[in-house]
Amino acid sequence: MRSSSAGTESLLLDRARGCLLGAALGDALGATVEFMSRSEIKARYGVHKKIIGGGWLYLKPGYVTDDTQMSLCVARSLVRSSGFNAVDMADAFVEWMRTGPVDIGSTVAQGLRRYIAKGRVAAKESQWHGGNGALMRVAPVAIAALNCPDSLEEWAVGQAHITHNHPLSDTVCIAVSRMIQSALKGRPLLELLEIAHELVRIHPEFTFRPYNGKAGGFVGETFATAFSSFYNTDNFEDCLVECVNQGGDADTTGTVAGMIAGAWYGARGLPKKWLNKLEKNTKAELFELAKGLLEIG
Repeated sequence: MRSSSAGTESLLLDRARGCLLGAALGDALGATVEFMSRSEIKARYGVHKKIIGGGWLYLKPGYVTDDTQMSLCVARSLVRSSGFNAVDMADAFVEWMRTGPVDIGSTVAQGLRRYIAKGRVAAKESQWHGGNGALMRVAPVAIAALNCPDSLEEWAVGQAHITHNHPLSDTVCIAVSRMIQSALKGRPLLELLEIAHELVRIHPEFTFRPYNGKAGGFVGETFATAFSSFYNTDNFEDCLVECVNQGGDADTTGTVAGMIAGAWYGARGLPKKWLNKLEKNTKAELFELAKGLLEIG
């Protein structure tokens, strides 16, 4: 007979894998309709619900964008360093940038060029850093800090500041990390909702109810789109479909919705038809990294 401890560990690993793989699925699904409006998506696809690639990046089906690629850099660095090491993570980002990725955000590129030139692992606070480029890669931090709760805020903000230094970015990176951790622990939905409400109370820019339909790259819009889609549905697939069909920065809203919903529903709750489409090397590495992240601390 399996012990309850073994069962709990198995469920935790399933949820951690769901978080990482779910984010990648959101990325791969959303990339097809990135920068399209809701009406354009409806006219072309009806409802976009298949991982078919294409989009403005002309991706192959199941391939991912910088959202997942940077998350992989974060996860590898955390596992390699047994925790957050700003220099190691910045080096990982630079190595990735030098491979000529299919896409890279302007704030990310600017931050990495600063690091190369000056060796500073933290950007200065800037009003222009309110985009979602740090939030999109926070999932591995949430998993890695599960056994290091006192380090969560430092790690979430530290990885963000390598490229993004803005109060709203910092706050939502911490909040979403806490949501992921609550989901990993199997806490009630009310706990995630309370985190969201507290975020909105302090910063109304994150208001998700009522949802205003804006799904751009501003971190407030990204969170509102992702969390409202999660909260208003009861399974992973419907969450992601509702999210990416809002259009806008759909690969990143899909990524954020996918990390929250994936942690909540677990890998067992991810659609097999989507997992079968996900690029095999990416899928295999995320599957293994989840275990390594949980062993930190």
